Amino acid sequence: MSKEYIVLSRQDAVARNNSPYINLKIANLEGNETLCVFDIPKTSGPKVGQLVSFLNIRESQGKKSASSMDMIVGTFPTEKHPLYSLVPRPIKRELWDSSIKALIAHCTDATLIDFISKQASELYPLYSKYPAATSVHHAFPGGLLNHTYQMLHLLEGLYPVYPYPEDIKIERCIIGILFHDWGKLCEYNVEGERLENAYLLGHIYMSANYVNNLLRELGIDKREINLIVHTILAHHGELEYGSPVVPCIPEAQLVNFVDNISAKADVFNSTGHLEKAFALGTSVVKA
Repeated sequence: MSKEYIVLSRQDAVARNNSPYINLKIANLEGNETLCVFDIPKTSGPKVGQLVSFLNIRESQGKKSASSMDMIVGTFPTEKHPLYSLVPRPIKRELWDSSIKALIAHCTDATLIDFISKQASELYPLYSKYPAATSVHHAFPGGLLNHTYQMLHLLEGLYPVYPYPEDIKIERCIIGILFHDWGKLCEYNVEGERLENAYLLGHIYMSANYVNNLLRELGIDKREINLIVHTILAHHGELEYGSPVVPCIPEAQLVNFVDNISAKADVFNSTGHLEKAFALGTSVVKA
């Protein structure tokens, strides 16, 4: 009897011979697997959260693969199914609101406090539908929400113990985190497929431009806008990682740190034992 798995992430691709295939990350109670399934067009095959099993999985040079004929696509499990909990789900609204409330308690700029409260409320339902990436981290519906929440929650703990808190205007960090990946709403669809703007503009530019326009409408001082927008532009940290600029204010560096912590923690969490994690540059060992 073939093992049953649940799909954690799916990435569509096309081979050099124009044959479509998918890269699946799947899991069961024994652990995670990553494999390539050949001859699967975009409109076919399993989606994230769906059950799947294989009649045969081949392994060559450490890489696993299967053909579409070997794959059996099942249903979406209910909460009572033993594999249901293996797929991350969007965090509850009360956790999101609690983090925003805790961070606002450190804020002093009344205009930006109102802005943060309003935008956080509007972003929750949007972020709860979209992935944060196609494969690397938080690549599931609602992953964008969970990634953003993790960053906010990390900021809750880090800001009070930051070595030089007088150097930080926390409102810049909060807004930078809330909007650093906003452009992914325009970069992907809810299925995690890349859209045209992912190639034309990229999420960093779209995020920064959107926030710049919002803050200009509020009448925020131009230099303050530039400082906030910088935290978004610099959140990838280094030019070789696609960052248009590198962090040059402490708020931008702090946002970059919590972004990295959240993203890399998710890679460790979702990667199988002894599986190569390219985002980490190593293989993961499960304790």
